[in-house]
Amino acid sequence: MEALKRKIETEGIGVGTEVVQVDMFLNHQIDVALAVEMGQAFHEAFKDEQVDCILTVEASGIITGMTTAMAFGNIPVIFAKKGERRNIGNDVYTADVYSFTHQKNNVIRVSRNYLKAGMRVLIIDDFLANGGAINGLMKIVEDAGAVLVGAGVCIEKGWQPGGAHLRGKGVKLVSLAICDRIENGRIIVRD
Repeated sequence: MEALKRKIETEGIGVGTEVVQVDMFLNHQIDVALAVEMGQAFHEAFKDEQVDCILTVEASGIITGMTTAMAFGNIPVIFAKKGERRNIGNDVYTADVYSFTHQKNNVIRVSRNYLKAGMRVLIIDDFLANGGAINGLMKIVEDAGAVLVGAGVCIEKGWQPGGAHLRGKGVKLVSLAICDRIENGRIIVRD
């Protein structure tokens, strides 16, 4: 997606050789017009699939999950919650997820009330590095007896193994932008 690629190149900051900092438009301060365009791009990529709901992880995937759901005609967005929550109850699907960004393990939870057998699920997330979040969400989809139609990520770190691993498993993966590397604070985006 050209608008996202140009935004990464002009505003994104590479920290060291691992961190793609785009919080100024993607996951702290939100460029709403860009978020809407990303949702439309995911809709275009998956429009031939019957998608019943969007599944993401709190918190950074929620915005793009919502704009994607809107592009599909206002289908539900379900987001996996991190950690223990009294208000979600115990009747949940769970998965252990290692966050590359936060450098820690989280247990994510989705209520069984919302994710049902047979539902056709599109996973949406902001970043793909090693694939921890998407693999955890895929486990939850499988545990629910739902059907994974694919996964969409805003930004894939091409030098990390997550994308290759998911594609190798046969997952229909759509990355709106793939970053190949960081050079002297500059993020190099694949054309």
